Amino acid sequence: MSYQFPTYARWNVTVKEAKGSWVIDEHNQKYLDFVSGIAVCNLGHADEDVLTSIQEQLGKYWHMSNLFQQPIQEEVAKKLVESSDGDAVFFCNSGAEANEAAIKLARKFTGKTKIVTFYQSFHGRTFATMSATGQEKIQQGFGPLLETFEYLPYNDVQQLDHLQDDVAAIMLEVVQGEGGVVPATEDFISKVKETCEKLGALLIIDEVQTGIGRTGKPFAYQHYNLSPDIITSAKGLGSGLPVGAMIGKKHLVETFGPGSHGSTFGGNPISMAAAKATLAKIFEEEFLKEVEKKSHYFIEKLNNVIGTHFLVEEVRGKGLLLGISCKEEIGEIIQQLREEQLLTLPAGPNVIRLLPPLTVTYEEMDVAIEKINQVFSKQKQSVLSE
Repeated sequence: MSYQFPTYARWNVTVKEAKGSWVIDEHNQKYLDFVSGIAVCNLGHADEDVLTSIQEQLGKYWHMSNLFQQPIQEEVAKKLVESSDGDAVFFCNSGAEANEAAIKLARKFTGKTKIVTFYQSFHGRTFATMSATGQEKIQQGFGPLLETFEYLPYNDVQQLDHLQDDVAAIMLEVVQGEGGVVPATEDFISKVKETCEKLGALLIIDEVQTGIGRTGKPFAYQHYNLSPDIITSAKGLGSGLPVGAMIGKKHLVETFGPGSHGSTFGGNPISMAAAKATLAKIFEEEFLKEVEKKSHYFIEKLNNVIGTHFLVEEVRGKGLLLGISCKEEIGEIIQQLREEQLLTLPAGPNVIRLLPPLTVTYEEMDVAIEKINQVFSKQKQSVLSE
């Protein structure tokens, strides 16, 4: 019997310890972890530098109200601003909270209420971010949603022409993660940018999953000719400690003055210590170049080994946020990969999502490819025997 609400479809794996790219269960079974806490442990599990930073802060103090000056918050905020197009940061505890802050800021700054998002997007599970999410399965059972969101088809340039000047913001992921690992096209991004300028709407880029080096750049929007008004971040920012951030441009700063928004635990010093050490490593130019190099290697090998398999439509994504799009539902394949000691995720019913730590080795990628090939080969044998 569990004393928790059954809100998660938990796997039959009980983690005992984890280090780097590997997880060990209670039976001492070792798994290659290409889930990474869902793009959270970008430096792998239990990174030594992050651990040292946390321990140092634990020896000083654990929590102070945000009414007090906290220099460690300024250090992390400066690093985020220097590595993005933003000028100021609001700290919170999660991606959903960062997106809530972005929605509030956009509405308050523009004086308008409509936020445009896209089908198959995912922005969180609070009431506003659930309403922003363009997936019916996330919204079912909760009654009327907030009416101020409009959904359009992703990567559909023409649909943007129908928008009017009542739009406060357009909000999107430049790679839809939960929605199937679908990168935005250059034409689509150009049209979104043009539409925001024409309508006087803000551009919000949700980088909760795609940010903090996941695609080989500090933020995924930097693969495109974009300069967002607001960027949201979380997941990989704290290497497993709860932290989120909304990064905004200078012209928005006065709109979020004292009393306009807040978070008791936002910018918690322990989480800030984790974020400080995480960013110091991931935002290094050589580290990011290596992520892109690993991405090219992994994609090429995946295409060479399983790309022609009858179930595979394509391998897609950016950096080390990759998806294997299949012609059939992949729930059973995910389970079989887990039985082969490779942990992966679905991204919708037909896409296997691969999120290795950014510190993954080439040997570990080869092991993963071998395990994926084994499972796909079994699928082929199963079809032939029928």
